[in-house]
Amino acid sequence: MSPEHFSDAVLDWYDRHGRKDLPWQQGINPYRVWVSEIMLQQTQVSTVLGYFDRFMHALPTVQALAAAPEDEVLHLWTGLGYYTRARNLHKTAKTLVEHWHGEFPRDVDRLIALPGIGRSTAGAIASLSMGLRAPILDGNVKRVLARYVAQAGYPGEPKVAEQLWAVAERFTPRARVNHYTQAMMDLGATLCTRSKPSCLLCPLRSGCKAHLLGRETAYPVPKPRKELPRKRTLMPLLADAEGAILLYRRPSSGLWGGLWSLPEVDTSAELDGLALRHGLALGERQALPELVHTFSHFQLAIEPWLIQARGTAPGVAEGDWLWYNLASPPRLGLAAPVKKLLKRAADVLNAGEPS
Repeated sequence: MSPEHFSDAVLDWYDRHGRKDLPWQQGINPYRVWVSEIMLQQTQVSTVLGYFDRFMHALPTVQALAAAPEDEVLHLWTGLGYYTRARNLHKTAKTLVEHWHGEFPRDVDRLIALPGIGRSTAGAIASLSMGLRAPILDGNVKRVLARYVAQAGYPGEPKVAEQLWAVAERFTPRARVNHYTQAMMDLGATLCTRSKPSCLLCPLRSGCKAHLLGRETAYPVPKPRKELPRKRTLMPLLADAEGAILLYRRPSSGLWGGLWSLPEVDTSAELDGLALRHGLALGERQALPELVHTFSHFQLAIEPWLIQARGTAPGVAEGDWLWYNLASPPRLGLAAPVKKLLKRAADVLNAGEPS
């Protein structure tokens, strides 16, 4: 199938079956496209829908995002994971306001230079909101093209990635590039799915090499699997007389960067030292069920303990420590497992038994 026939088939399918009612497809502008593309990285559309609406309601413009406190941005992101995405959104918004008068540059290379915007995201912003001819290669499009050409090798390898980028460039048309880009993402999300592709409904099946070979699910070639290492940590939920829980803000870089979290200790001696630093006397202790959280490169087994803490805790009200009011929680960015543990603690304190 020639590039022209390929794009014509994709656009014809889009006109009849493509998705046109997603929230970020309404009132299209670079800001809405950018936020949606960042949210959709590593995350299903069904999950993003609610987050996108809340984010846009709270921060409807790039100027509003730039002016927002980091805690508000991370609070709106809580539960989506991969929090570097949220911090980069915030950084880029500030850069756009300070150096680009709040406008997105109409150039892919300049978009790529902004924090958190890679080649595919830049292409999506340029094509979907500006009508510029720019290929994309997100997870869905990568799957469609890898199957269409029966691409050998794992796409995470630079050489294989560049080969797929060349395919994406070859098939991207000059006309209706915004519809073509959306159509390719839709094809991957709705028909050319990972495990059970709907090949009989696909407009590209006559030229798809993986389909002709009867080996659709063999492409893209998966990443070589390694067993995830498991790390263990003890997270104390120190509760004061009012039932508030002691939290601290993690460093801006690294795991859960900039988010509020429970302290982590390895031994009872470390726990005693933590209490001493904050002027707290530890009382009754109750073990909560273990929580295992999986990251891309390891698993974290969390041993949570709900511990009564008495004392004034001088200095906790300022800086990187605070008492988190479970009954009237502040708007803070929380790591997903910490949010779950705070819910468990609230259930125990209110009802006397874990959820």
